Amino acid sequence: MSNPVFRFAPSPTGLLHVGNARTALLNALLARRTGGQFLLRYDDTDAARSQDVFAEAIAQDIDWLGIPPDRIERQSARLGIYAAAAERLKALGRLYPAYETEEELDLKRGLQRARGLPPVYDRAALALTPDDHARFASQGRLPHWRFRLEHRTVTWDDGVRGPQHVDTSSLSDPVFVRADGTFLYTLTSVIDDIEFGVTDIVRGEDHVTNTAVQIELFAALGAPPPRFAHHNLLTLPTGEGLSKRLGHLSLRALRESGQEALAVAAAAVLVGTSEALAPVESLADLAARIDLSRISRAPARFDPEELKTLTARTLHHLPFEAVAHRLENAGIGGGADFWMAVRGNLTVFADALDWWEIVHRQRPGVIEAEQAEFLRDAAAHLPPEPWTADTYAAWIAQVKSASGRGGKALFRPIRLALTGREHGPELAALLPLMGRVRVCARLSGESA
Repeated sequence: MSNPVFRFAPSPTGLLHVGNARTALLNALLARRTGGQFLLRYDDTDAARSQDVFAEAIAQDIDWLGIPPDRIERQSARLGIYAAAAERLKALGRLYPAYETEEELDLKRGLQRARGLPPVYDRAALALTPDDHARFASQGRLPHWRFRLEHRTVTWDDGVRGPQHVDTSSLSDPVFVRADGTFLYTLTSVIDDIEFGVTDIVRGEDHVTNTAVQIELFAALGAPPPRFAHHNLLTLPTGEGLSKRLGHLSLRALRESGQEALAVAAAAVLVGTSEALAPVESLADLAARIDLSRISRAPARFDPEELKTLTARTLHHLPFEAVAHRLENAGIGGGADFWMAVRGNLTVFADALDWWEIVHRQRPGVIEAEQAEFLRDAAAHLPPEPWTADTYAAWIAQVKSASGRGGKALFRPIRLALTGREHGPELAALLPLMGRVRVCARLSGESA
């Protein structure tokens, strides 16, 4: 397989959460690393629950993560293709009609459990006669259609879990077509994977059992199965599983709270692996760190507080080139000098705007009454411009010598007067950005 094709197949029934991002990123980044194709497929055959607003939100989230797909498909546009495949399976004797209601199936399962048997469908529908089918039809009962498994041991070499095997005789023949004619995921997914040439499927471990069924379906349709890899699932710090329905850690919420996309990507991919959770320079850097065999088999706990820390650390390492367009869009000037001066003090990107306003605002900082004379004397020692990164050290040395002050008594009043804050970026970097007129005015308690 020289041209790998990976896919991410969400259902547009809710907002993507960080667990969904894990799957999307693994597929997209592996596709990039191998020179392959990344396909986004909306599994939207459930017309009652699928909504365009969620499909649009998925597209926005994928774009925000920086992994735009090479191709987009919608299952709702392919219903005729699935119907044709179902007819083919019927002709092969692999898809058969069954009429049991959900209540009847629940009763069967209850009786099997009471007898100590596994609650597996008994294939009673295979014994129905033409007269039985005619009777059901006269009653207006429509069949659902089950895929007849071969009751064999299905094996595959899983990219995460290693050699796997499932005896399909331990499984119920899955329903592929509902009584109302709608199709289930297991059928439509395989048909799409064949037609779109998907070579690699990386998905959550909750799909492991589906894999055995789907491998049998690939064989029934005369197609080789792709490579499979089932990663562990992310949970909340409490151990509770993530849910689109409950809105757990949605990408939209993370984005709106100011978390960095690159930090979210790093956390989504690296949590629950043997790789340390640390800032990455780019998605290419993150892709290089992916090793499916080093993903843990245990569920991985995703801590939002750790993500906040990772967002700050990511910002502290981002070069100016990576944020230049964002600064421009936010109306923040100053170029690389400003960014390099403030990035180490950011917790979220929006903090950069706060520091831009601090540097350029037209009002004084904080001057405590008992410090006013000291600050005016300090202003008198300001050297002429042009100022460089070395100006602050030379100036503060003169102020220290003239005032006899040192430590907090020297630095705190100056920082408060210039920035209004007790902590922040190095004043050596801020001073040239502020300029002599503004610095002098602030030290004197004037507006500038």
